[in-house]
Amino acid sequence: MEPHYYTVDLSWYSDRQGELSSPELQTKIAVATPPQFPKGMEGIWSPEHLLTAAVNSCYMTTFLAIAENSRLEFENFSCTAKGKLEQVEGKFLMTEVLLSPILKIKNEADREKADRILMKSEAACLISNSIKSKVSLQIQITC
Repeated sequence: MEPHYYTVDLSWYSDRQGELSSPELQTKIAVATPPQFPKGMEGIWSPEHLLTAAVNSCYMTTFLAIAENSRLEFENFSCTAKGKLEQVEGKFLMTEVLLSPILKIKNEADREKADRILMKSEAACLISNSIKSKVSLQIQITC
């Protein structure tokens, strides 16, 4: 596969806030320093939120592809992600992302298959594989 490139532009507004955009996309996203830091701002996406969102959205898209290829029938998929920020050896790091997928399957007989697909999706997620943060799963499957 040939390399792919994704362009993201950033424009600073004021204080600790800017706006992300891409010539490939229609939506713009306000970004700022999170409120846990000096001059941080409430209610605006931070780099920490975006990194956590990247892991979560990549996990979902990977799951959808693997589930389709595996012919897993399901009714609903949702996932909460929690990114953990810590100071390690004097540096701030996102040390862990906990993914908590909730999958509603159509047939109880598919429970083991669904569990395998959810775990395989994390292992195959290109964003999870691209970061040094630990990615953990807390799976919930319902029928």
